[in-house]
Amino acid sequence: MLKKELENVAKEALRASRALAVLSTSAKNAVLKDMARALLSSKAVILKANKKDIALSRGKGRAFIDRLTLTPERIKQMAGSLLDIAKLKDPIGEVMRQWKRPNGLRINKVRSPIGVIAIIYESRPNVTSDCIGLCFKSGNSVILRGGSESLNSNIAIYNALSHVMRKHRVPCGAINLIATRERKAVDILLKLNDYIDLVIPRGGEELINKVVRSSRIPVIKHYKGICHVYVDDWADLNMAERICFNAKVERPGVCNAMESMLVHRDVAARFLPGMLKKFRDAGVEIRGCALTRKIAKWAKAATEKDYRTEYLDLILSVKVVNDLDEAILHINDHGSRHSDTIVTEDKDNALKFLARVDSACVYVNASTRFTDGNQFGMGAEIGISTDKLHARGPMGLEELTTYKYMVFGSGQIRE
Repeated sequence: MLKKELENVAKEALRASRALAVLSTSAKNAVLKDMARALLSSKAVILKANKKDIALSRGKGRAFIDRLTLTPERIKQMAGSLLDIAKLKDPIGEVMRQWKRPNGLRINKVRSPIGVIAIIYESRPNVTSDCIGLCFKSGNSVILRGGSESLNSNIAIYNALSHVMRKHRVPCGAINLIATRERKAVDILLKLNDYIDLVIPRGGEELINKVVRSSRIPVIKHYKGICHVYVDDWADLNMAERICFNAKVERPGVCNAMESMLVHRDVAARFLPGMLKKFRDAGVEIRGCALTRKIAKWAKAATEKDYRTEYLDLILSVKVVNDLDEAILHINDHGSRHSDTIVTEDKDNALKFLARVDSACVYVNASTRFTDGNQFGMGAEIGISTDKLHARGPMGLEELTTYKYMVFGSGQIRE
């Protein structure tokens, strides 16, 4: 029964995607603005549903609850993201390149929707509205399968937004929520390659690995964020302290938070005592190398596993390195190709770091916490891709498109 239901959902999504592909920009923007208003007017219902989810998730840890929790301010931000998406340029129909052949054929490479996108995610209910907004503006149908821990919140958000779609007579199937706790729903979705064009998993490593193993559909992976900040020997140490503290403490339970701090040996004695005390006062547990523990005897000894762990909590691995080359080697070997920062006043060191660190987002003198679709001016994001094909880093409207060749002739035949 469930298999048939999901197949019907996917068929409807495919049919709707063909209508969305030619929907005008003005029509899409009108829907998005109404969606933003609907979130705000449904705030009480959404918060009540979210409280149910939180009550059912007690004991799952501070970072988990933080990702799950909605507040009036977060709902306001969700609505703001939809309004921001409405303001963005519509990518559909953009002529990426055009040229004329000697035989007179005029060839246009034109941006077009991918089609039907399935998004499988955990915990964060704001993902529901962000993904609906981005997929809709980029002309794609979307099938959402959120985690059971946020099911009540997701249903409340989806109901508010789907009401707007019906009001504007958007084709049935444009947005879909799989509102079941049955785990086999994911396995079924991943086999519907006749109808679904792309799968995007967002969540823990276990979820993503399962999707990759099981899917018959192309997958863009959003793996863990083992993000680094490297404090160079040419760093402004006051700036480094502000950046490192923000990257770790501002919101530790998200994928763009710093998980490992690297410090050049020549500045370790000046930088680490004050920095580590500030972290300790903020409740951060430090797991450090031998030199780190020599400076902060209260720190725990770091293991090799610690340097490969995404904590999503107030825990930080720290390592003193001999030079920039060692820092780059450590990041490329231990990181997850997500987001990494160098703090330095040396231009050559900055350029070397940017060129050699193999991550989706590489920063000079800025917090890793900026790796976010909204912060990049994308309105929102589907997620942070750690793949290299077909998208990398924050995925906004353009990353949810492909292209087609539109060829204009005047009777040419190939001889």
